Amino acid sequence: MAPTVATPISESSNITDFVVTNGNGVKGLSEMGLKTLPKQYIQPVEERITVSNILPQESIPIIDMSNWDEQKVSESICDAAEKWGFFQIINHGVPIEVLENVKDATHRFFNLPAEEKRKFSKENSPSNSVRFGTSFSPDAEKALEWKDYLSLFYVSEDEASALWPSACKDQVLEYMRGSKPVIQRLLEALMKRINVKEIDETKESLLMGSKRINLNYYPICPNPELTVGIGRHSDVSTLTILLQDDIGGLYVRGNNDSWIHVPPISGSLVINVGDALQIMSNGRYKSIEHRVVANGSKNRISVPIFVNPRPDDMIGPFPEVLAGGEKALYKQVLYSNYVRHFFKKAHDGKKTIEFAKI
Repeated sequence: MAPTVATPISESSNITDFVVTNGNGVKGLSEMGLKTLPKQYIQPVEERITVSNILPQESIPIIDMSNWDEQKVSESICDAAEKWGFFQIINHGVPIEVLENVKDATHRFFNLPAEEKRKFSKENSPSNSVRFGTSFSPDAEKALEWKDYLSLFYVSEDEASALWPSACKDQVLEYMRGSKPVIQRLLEALMKRINVKEIDETKESLLMGSKRINLNYYPICPNPELTVGIGRHSDVSTLTILLQDDIGGLYVRGNNDSWIHVPPISGSLVINVGDALQIMSNGRYKSIEHRVVANGSKNRISVPIFVNPRPDDMIGPFPEVLAGGEKALYKQVLYSNYVRHFFKKAHDGKKTIEFAKI
């Protein structure tokens, strides 16, 4: 049911209260049937995507994982991570039913009444590990993004069972468990290419010591060409494992100012290199800018798992990468400081990585 609003929604403070404070999100705005986009969401012209800078003939690699142990599969993964920083995987071993269940659970959470979702807002959430919000960093942004999200930091099964929303927790945990072997195998292949022969306890912590999963909701937008679902950015993760629905709208940076669509493929997962892996590989693997466009006719969801170092880990180029005399491009940085730097500003392309450059 569409929310009812007693006061006009055009006033800036009213929109902030309605969307952020009262927990309606942009989903609530969308369901009011607005004919025009509120001015807070209108992006500068240079941040919008146009047909002229989309490369329709290009696509990121699609890798069939059905024969994991074949050398050519590992080579394809590493080549894609070096050249593109993005690829899709099919026949990866995570059951389709698990993927469908987590998509259904995402819709179920966002279809809850605003007062239920509001229990997980920054002000009300029982834990910093559970956060319902909207846009990216509203306090730092000049123009807001047309997206609501639920962000879940994974500490343990016990904590998740106790604190995560009941509308989605079982399905999200099942998805995280199902994706773990995929993540491990991807990282094993990527490490071999950069002379890391074995992922010991220390390396495991640095590569995948913590995980965050987001449920993203991009509602129908009245003027999609004037705003963004997510602004251009690169992830701060080691790897991101993205499940998207069949709507489409994710774009990856090509050469210069061009963008390449990542078309939905049923049952696939989209994998991308994050800044942490770019730093640890000394730039061998590329963390690439990407963005999501708003949609004027359909609600879209996506579910990324961010595989990260632990917050208290120091990250920098692996010694094995530098063993042959290669010069370090990045300094050692405390991962939590790097993440804090990312979240205290609006999305701004690849600028976060400058924080770690020598």
